[in-house]
Amino acid sequence: MLDERILKEVTVKTSSKIVLLVMDGLGGIPVDGRTELEAAHTPNLDRLASEGICGLTDPVYPGITPGSGPGHLALFGYDPLRYEIGRGVLEALGIGMELGPGEVVARANFATLDEGGRVVDRRAGRIPTEENKALCGKLQAAIREVEGVKVEIRPGREHRFVVKFTGEGLDSRISDTDPQKEGVPPRRPEPLAPEAERTSRIVETFLRQAFEVLKGEKPANGVLMRGFSQLPHLPTLGELYKLTPACIASYPMYRGLAKLVGMEVLETGETVAEEFTTLKEHFADFDFFYLHVKKTDSRGEDGDFAGKVEVIEEVDRHIPLLLELAPEVIVVTADHSTPAALKGHSWHPNPFLLRSPYERRDDVDRFTEMACARGGLGRFRAQEAMTLMLAAALKMKKFGA
Repeated sequence: MLDERILKEVTVKTSSKIVLLVMDGLGGIPVDGRTELEAAHTPNLDRLASEGICGLTDPVYPGITPGSGPGHLALFGYDPLRYEIGRGVLEALGIGMELGPGEVVARANFATLDEGGRVVDRRAGRIPTEENKALCGKLQAAIREVEGVKVEIRPGREHRFVVKFTGEGLDSRISDTDPQKEGVPPRRPEPLAPEAERTSRIVETFLRQAFEVLKGEKPANGVLMRGFSQLPHLPTLGELYKLTPACIASYPMYRGLAKLVGMEVLETGETVAEEFTTLKEHFADFDFFYLHVKKTDSRGEDGDFAGKVEVIEEVDRHIPLLLELAPEVIVVTADHSTPAALKGHSWHPNPFLLRSPYERRDDVDRFTEMACARGGLGRFRAQEAMTLMLAAALKMKKFGA
């Protein structure tokens, strides 16, 4: 990340607009010779690629598999190795939970365990949100505090929820209990520093009580926790880049991240169509839009190659609305790759396209991984994308004499 003083010096406020369309987990690896992007029919995304300049981005570092938090922070111009934000904080902010100094939060999943205590399904079949709310209410009624530490449980969407611990002397340096795979038992919350021993014991007690409460429930008879974290401080996009930014995202974690970097989070529906409609309705009010599509990632994690292709094609059908709005800069990319063949995040670089009347073109005419690899931007670190967007929107002045 460029020095904050330099960013504040060279960025200028203008009326030009930037739309950053993030198709979560977009990149893939070939199945029967084609990736999901290569298999999809994407005439509108291909048009953007042919009218712009393309490349590949590494969210953190070549070969490193990023989480969604680091992947997005990089796209917003922050060095993900410098600014580490736990998943718990992002999820908590995304569902509107207030966080104070010293409080520890964690993202949790309802999960399915077999009789031997091994994880059968890390997401409990993606239970309906209403069932999640009922289970969270059941847990909250049974567990209000542990060793004098207040416990607050709030539902998210589907299988996800948030647990917040409030008390003196808490430390978030605790290992995840989510093993990130099936066929093994949940992990113990281990302290990663001596100062976190008491907090890890409190979490372990909470989990033991939670499992007892959920005994006999189907399919959600277990809890997995990850992303133990405390509220950090980041400079906002307004402070760094003089932007008036907005977020259009339906999933809590991404809304939470947007709040953390100073975006106004717009209310929107859960479908791609509703998100693009929200963009149109608020287009006059902001100069930077982060529009997030989640289901490319979800389908990849489910190993659903055809489903991921369908989501890509659905997004493509809404690109004409984006062209009609005519922002000075359109960027389409991803926070990380989620190949259906791997059923999870991967280290592969992300396809990236930038379209602006003030940017050079290259000879790429399809928006795919291989085509973007031939693009004029080459392969670069994702955190450099923000200054490229700002420059292409004429929001940066000359540096130096």
